[in-house]
Amino acid sequence: MNWYPWLSAPYRQLVGQHQAGRGHHALLVHAIAGCGDDSLMYALGRWLMCQRPNGDKSCGECHSCRLMLAGNHPDWYHLQPEKGKSSLGIEPVRQIIEQLYAHAQQGGAKVVLLPLAETLTEAAANALLKTLEEPPEKTYFLLGTREPANLLATLRSRCFYLHLPVPDEALSLRWLHTQQPGDETAMRTALRLNGGAPVAALALLEPTIWKQRLQLCQGLQQAIPQRQWMQLLPLLNHENVDHRLTWLCALLLDAIKLQQGVTTALMNLDQQPLVHQLASTQATLVLQQQLEQWIFCRHQLLTTVGLNRELMLTRQLCLWSESFPPAV
Repeated sequence: MNWYPWLSAPYRQLVGQHQAGRGHHALLVHAIAGCGDDSLMYALGRWLMCQRPNGDKSCGECHSCRLMLAGNHPDWYHLQPEKGKSSLGIEPVRQIIEQLYAHAQQGGAKVVLLPLAETLTEAAANALLKTLEEPPEKTYFLLGTREPANLLATLRSRCFYLHLPVPDEALSLRWLHTQQPGDETAMRTALRLNGGAPVAALALLEPTIWKQRLQLCQGLQQAIPQRQWMQLLPLLNHENVDHRLTWLCALLLDAIKLQQGVTTALMNLDQQPLVHQLASTQATLVLQQQLEQWIFCRHQLLTTVGLNRELMLTRQLCLWSESFPPAV
């Protein structure tokens, strides 16, 4: 598991609370994707399970640490949806709860990691409530969430809430330079397209992914003058269509910001000519309608099982073409 410099302060805060006897048995970490919340929870879990912690660090040498490093600690429980499913049902939760009331196999702490608590079905969340309220001795829950409002209020109230903010842009840029030296404008763009999340920005800057984004931008730049929208279909119709539509929506949003004079908040810093091109084609109200349509299209593709992706994109491109004046 990777470690990131912006996690050190919240990690020391959490460990310090446990060292002072004030640590909560259930932690709820709120962060956007790509901030390293999974690494923070893993590190805290390792410290809680370490048999000979060295201050605020796990020793890395005891039997418990070696089992954690090997990924097969019997008292570490990782709750997540089965492959191909988007929700976590009641049965795996019940199975883990039953094991929690047995004696720890290594004689130390038992830790349950639930990276995305919002994947719990209502029945599964309710099944977890009593154990969260009155856990067995030396049992800890580490929960992550992207949207706390989507969780049961009763579940949130039983946890210690920690918001993990995105780091300062300057710190993120320094870290990105150490990981993948390159053009700073591209790095700033990647950060802003991911809400400031450095790990997600690094994933976007991966050459293959970055090239896909640039190809979409080039395709859009070529399509606008002649209104040849269907040439965007092969650029959008891929397995990572959610990312590609996010890039497209970010360009439309930047065009709206440009029209409103909010230039300091632009995301696509490396695509200024394209943003100006989009901003000159339509009135703000029309751009807003287009943006809403593409956001809805993305939402449907992500949430509706069995939807024909190509037909959905074709329909949306047809709707988009109708909102543009004919080419001169």
